[in-house]
Amino acid sequence: MTDKNISPKLPQKFLSDLETAIGIKAIITNHDDIAPYMVEQRGRFVGETSLVVTPQTTQEVSDVVKLCAEHSIGIVPQGGNTGLVSGGIPFAGDNAIVLNTSRLNKIRAIDPVNNTMIVEAGCILQTIQEHADNHDRLFPLSLGAEGSCQIGGNIATNAGGINVIRYGNTRQLVLGLEVVTPTGEIWNGLRALQKDNTGYDLKQLYIGSEGTLGIITAAVLQLFPKPKEQQTAILALTDLDAALPLLNQAQEMLGDALTSFELLPRIGVDFSLKHGQGVVDPIEGRYDWYILMEASVSLTDSNLKALFQNYLETAFEKNWVQDGVLAQSKAQSDSFWLLRENITLCQKAEGGSIKHDISVPVSSVPAFIKAANEAVRKMIPGIRPHPFGHLGDGNIHYNLSQPLDMDKQDYLDRWEEVNRVVHDIVHNFNGSISAEHGIGRVKRDENQHYKSPVEMQLMKNIKKSLDPKGIMNPGKLIRPN
Repeated sequence: MTDKNISPKLPQKFLSDLETAIGIKAIITNHDDIAPYMVEQRGRFVGETSLVVTPQTTQEVSDVVKLCAEHSIGIVPQGGNTGLVSGGIPFAGDNAIVLNTSRLNKIRAIDPVNNTMIVEAGCILQTIQEHADNHDRLFPLSLGAEGSCQIGGNIATNAGGINVIRYGNTRQLVLGLEVVTPTGEIWNGLRALQKDNTGYDLKQLYIGSEGTLGIITAAVLQLFPKPKEQQTAILALTDLDAALPLLNQAQEMLGDALTSFELLPRIGVDFSLKHGQGVVDPIEGRYDWYILMEASVSLTDSNLKALFQNYLETAFEKNWVQDGVLAQSKAQSDSFWLLRENITLCQKAEGGSIKHDISVPVSSVPAFIKAANEAVRKMIPGIRPHPFGHLGDGNIHYNLSQPLDMDKQDYLDRWEEVNRVVHDIVHNFNGSISAEHGIGRVKRDENQHYKSPVEMQLMKNIKKSLDPKGIMNPGKLIRPN
């Protein structure tokens, strides 16, 4: 195999052995064909490699890893490449290839009685949701990129989404894993068990490890009974401080039926209406803050509707809500969620956006937003904050659009400076600078700034123990020594 685009860093024996192991059709060396794998979703960075491999089986992944370990070549695991912290692309100097899991896309088994499904890492999240639905089951992980993101990446970053308040992060939805270790061994931990107390829970090491400890090739997922009834409402808050008592009341009156509780700012609604397709404003009048909430139950003939209406009456009586709309159909509910989804999609049309994926204790969300807004407005007059997201679990996407009269690149050049100001405030609230997107390359050094030396050393010890050659996703999550 000779291609002028092959880097001299990759030994010819490695290339010939690789072709023997996985076949030439699974090997991409042409620069133009590699290019789509090198651009992270936000477009801030472009990766660099001379080789992408697309194995189709776990054994082929193992063969690739063994060859890379033998030649000390780095491996960047990549799924749908929808990540937001440049965790799935290699950088110059990494001496790394990309191992894309898209062809590992089989649903191996589903057991509706056990409420489990075994899927390969390259399965699209939406495909998994639909397959569960076809068996009258629910896989509740749901996020904006679900039509293109892959479950392996979701697990590797411990993805969150809109249903965490009810079902937990991805970590809570995984019962077992199959992993190829940095030496190429295959660990089959695909046990569909609710209880397994036979030692260290190894899967927890790999969930959220961002491909730095091994390559996830398959997983056992936890399913749930399919909801039979749901209620969706969008509510205009009296003020931001009303969000917390409104949430507490929902948890008291709706209990485990409460599925989502999303905070939306007016500026985000305006962006969505201005730039989105098919988006409508569900409430007459303009208000500073909104809550989009949903409750669901798997029971038939439940009293959810009555409970939800009682809750809404209480919210109005206590003057937490100024106005609101209860969805009268699935189509109307979908229109509420379309508004929410477009808040993310439409920011780009407003120019440069400096983004943060943070979490603080739920009780601190309003105070954090106020403190951060004051700080960034003082720092860059005319900046346009639009905090939104998962109030129910304390995860706020604190995104900041550029001032209308400021040059886009001049604004984006201040990304790290703004990050530090916002993250310092997060730290003061005992929060996290990455709630669900991961660390990757973008937040690696920032993460080290805020974590204690003891915590960082423990992470480095784990990395060194499992990946002594440092070939797994080099340069991500932990700075190389």
